Amino acid sequence: MGRIAKRLFVSLMLAAGAMAVAAADFPSKPVRLVVPFPPGGALDTAARLIAARLHDTWRQPVIVENRAGAVSTIGVDYVAKSAPDGHTLVINAWSLIVATPQLQRTPYDLARDLVAVVQTTDVHYVLAASLETGVSTIGDLVALAKKNPGRLNYASPGNGSGQHLYAELVKRAANIDVTHVPYKGEGPALQALLAGEVNLFFGTTGPLIPFVRAGKVRALMVTGAKPLESLPNVPPMDTVYPGLRVEGWHGIFAPAATPKAVVDQIAADVRAAILSPDLSSRFREMGFETTGIPSERFGEIVRRDYERWGQLIRENNIRAD
Repeated sequence: MGRIAKRLFVSLMLAAGAMAVAAADFPSKPVRLVVPFPPGGALDTAARLIAARLHDTWRQPVIVENRAGAVSTIGVDYVAKSAPDGHTLVINAWSLIVATPQLQRTPYDLARDLVAVVQTTDVHYVLAASLETGVSTIGDLVALAKKNPGRLNYASPGNGSGQHLYAELVKRAANIDVTHVPYKGEGPALQALLAGEVNLFFGTTGPLIPFVRAGKVRALMVTGAKPLESLPNVPPMDTVYPGLRVEGWHGIFAPAATPKAVVDQIAADVRAAILSPDLSSRFREMGFETTGIPSERFGEIVRRDYERWGQLIRENNIRAD
């Protein structure tokens, strides 16, 4: 072995040893799991369920810290600029991680400043119509929209939200003209649908399904590749428009320079927590499917979605509120 090769070998062994020590020492103090929203929402509830289980695993406090504001960028930036030791993490929704940096200037760079640690859940959405539309299927909706171009509308929780982007994809696939009406949050958008103020809304399953079951709105289509257990007769998007498959997600991120061994340990411990029967059941009640996808694969999903949704944002000239 030559001198340079020996040095390289020694350097790699020292680096591997340092990573092993870092993982063995983690966590050495309380861990902060930042939620970039106010308390009480679905993501906040999910974070608290995960934190409680990790506390039992790590024997260290896992503190859920709400740092809301600026479309989640305040909380994300706080984590991006924290010490890269695994003790400060952020949990966020896909649209806010991959879409927000393409809608407005952010104080952090997603690729440079953050590492994807673990995907926690898939988030499914339901395209629902108000009873006033008189439609019962996606075919009914497309026929009505083609007869009345520009007269139907759909609500979203705001420009650039996941629901906004999903609706734009469906508009393109169906070749229909439907007007976007942004609201300040999912709650007001759902209330507008229930009141008949808007015709359509892509809602997350947890809040929307009770109203579907009560007959107050019509479910036309669900995201994902297969029917939902809670709505077995509602067709998935992929069966209506082959190849059109979208899935939202929640996931945990850390500062970019966090040692890989620490990232992998966090991912494994979170996966074990959320895939446990009791916790996965709790998440299903909230309308989420736990996944536990580890860092490398999750990072690929983040990069794929960044490119996919960035193209849609640019082509439709979507801007932040």
